[in-house]
Amino acid sequence: MLDSSTQIHSSADHWRTLPKVLLHEHLDGGLRPQTLLALCQTSNISLPVATAPELALWLQSNANSGSLERYLRAFGLTVAAMATARACEQVAFEAAEDARLDGCVLAEFRMAPLLLEPHGLAPELAVEALLRGLQRSSMPAGLIVCAMRTDSVQAVESAARLAVRYASYGVVGFDLAGAEKGFPATVHRAAIHLARDAGLGITLHAGEADHGQRVLEAIELGATRIGHGVQIAQPAPGEDAAAALRRMHTVAAMAVDQKAHGRPVHFEVCPTSNTHTGVCADLASHPMKSMLSAGLSLSVHTDNRLISGVTHSGELAAVHQALGWQVADIEASMQSAARASFMPQAVVQRVLQQLAGG
Repeated sequence: MLDSSTQIHSSADHWRTLPKVLLHEHLDGGLRPQTLLALCQTSNISLPVATAPELALWLQSNANSGSLERYLRAFGLTVAAMATARACEQVAFEAAEDARLDGCVLAEFRMAPLLLEPHGLAPELAVEALLRGLQRSSMPAGLIVCAMRTDSVQAVESAARLAVRYASYGVVGFDLAGAEKGFPATVHRAAIHLARDAGLGITLHAGEADHGQRVLEAIELGATRIGHGVQIAQPAPGEDAAAALRRMHTVAAMAVDQKAHGRPVHFEVCPTSNTHTGVCADLASHPMKSMLSAGLSLSVHTDNRLISGVTHSGELAAVHQALGWQVADIEASMQSAARASFMPQAVVQRVLQQLAGG
């Protein structure tokens, strides 16, 4: 544990000893550069550069575009490289181990297995391989099955059924990801409810690239966690700042009324990724400042370690430096993240004891 009364440096090295909970990381966006290079070479996938450091730099420079749609293009390469069961297992294991070595005591990783099907890997085999990889790590880790909101209703329902099928084997949640504008989550209500009614946790990407009302829609659909959600703090076209503030206060009030909502809505915020996709110009102007002031429950995560060139410790160091978030604030946010986890309650309780220093 870091001593919250001690002045700490901005370097990520000083944050690795802080026990952390990771809720939002995409496996296909977090490969080790050397692993991606080797997988591409094995599968004869052509690359624009020759070395792992050059490959990481190429991906990150393309992702830092100010557009979510352009940011997502990098996944065409990583998904193709992961399209074997062996590759999926390796990537999942390495992600869990990287998180553990970075100080994580619990993690949930996500992936859209249907993306691998056009490359020849059946979604069931992908999920089984990803679970094998996560379970090889000594750190408690679960898998969230993503569906791509840009896919058909039938495809998204197939992903939900796949998640339910493996709910007893390590799949803990269901998510909608992908380009947000023009693809509202409400179209996929049946799939979301299928997963929710089977006992899976629901986290939906909402209010990342589209306006803040999408966050309220996601909550109405049953989400107890919101991926990003940062547009809730921003006025939509035709709105004033007061409208955004009312939205945030509406969500914050849900945390008080446990009987009405069950548990507080928790926001999985990924600051560096948000700067890359154009949500804000830099971390100092990140909307999480307004979200915290409004009383929203949130924690900081990586989104895509490779694509954004970050680590969990590095994100915390950056938030500490840019926004003045102190150790005690971050420790409290990690406890909130643990309580929001979709992992079994016995695991969550053990992790909460670790976070409290017990």
